[in-house]
Amino acid sequence: MLKRFLVTFLFTLLILIPIAIAIDISEKIDNFLEHPDLGFYQVLDEYYKNFIIYYANTFMPLALFIAVILFTSKLSNNTEIIAINNAKISFTRFLYPYFIGASLITIISLGMNHFVVPNSSKERKKFEKEYIKNRRQKNELKFVREFSLQLTDSTYIFIRNFNTESNSGYDFTSEVYDGIKLKSKLVSNRIRYNDEDSTFNLSNWKMRKIYNTRDEISSGTKIDTVFNFTPKDLIYKSALSQEMPSGELMKFIDISKKRGVKNLNAYLVEFYKRTSLPIASFILTIIAVALAFRKRRGGTGVNLAIGIGIMFLYVFLMKIAEVLGGVAGVNALLYVWMPNIIFGCLAIYLYLNARK
Repeated sequence: MLKRFLVTFLFTLLILIPIAIAIDISEKIDNFLEHPDLGFYQVLDEYYKNFIIYYANTFMPLALFIAVILFTSKLSNNTEIIAINNAKISFTRFLYPYFIGASLITIISLGMNHFVVPNSSKERKKFEKEYIKNRRQKNELKFVREFSLQLTDSTYIFIRNFNTESNSGYDFTSEVYDGIKLKSKLVSNRIRYNDEDSTFNLSNWKMRKIYNTRDEISSGTKIDTVFNFTPKDLIYKSALSQEMPSGELMKFIDISKKRGVKNLNAYLVEFYKRTSLPIASFILTIIAVALAFRKRRGGTGVNLAIGIGIMFLYVFLMKIAEVLGGVAGVNALLYVWMPNIIFGCLAIYLYLNARK
């Protein structure tokens, strides 16, 4: 039974991946043809190899869910489940092969999520930047606009425009608060980061310090100072975190905490979901078996339609949870695991109902 189940899973996964590749080729064929020096092998090796790794891992829970429904519905339609019930085999015992298969898939998915996919994504995005993204999209990665960052409990910075290649920007502001009361404000027309000594050079700056009874204002043409951030912190967070293996990502989070960076939820969301999504395989397996365990009028088609609806609802909630979990001040772990908690309750209900 386990062997047939795993074969169904692999068959489902091998159907989904070519569909994704075909859709991607139709969207990007013009970009490939714009580069005469871009050979077929290079596209295959640098892009589609990593594309397959990413989407094979992404589709694993979906393929597992569909495979469980298809396999269990087939057993039900062939009256094999009736024979299993007549043999006094409990629903819990019936789940054993499914859980063994789900465990194997979860272990593979965890390893890929934490170690393989980040390195693969880095190579794939490098290729996209070179050959696929247009000038506007490249500039979106090069230029950071209207950026804000909380450095400590009381210090915030704002930058209107920053070039991550030249390490320079315009309209920089640093504000220090005591509670909700502004204590000092530093404004500069231009800011430049020096890699050699990790300092910032401010041009045409003005400092305002606010006391209880008076304000003190100073200004100058140039000044060198330090802040608890680097230009790397200005890069779009989710894109950067997706390219870090989990060990490197946790090291980056730890260093950022020591430097005083407060809002690291975007990185924490990426780290937590690398575990939560594979673990969802167990939850989705119980739901799928409970749905397809009994023979329905309409057969496999009805079970598959209900299952796909549930799967898309899970993905929808997961995306919402990722966005909300990235907001400063919230518990990122709770938000990332919220879809699993909700669907875990549904799985428990369906399991208890199926046992009867």
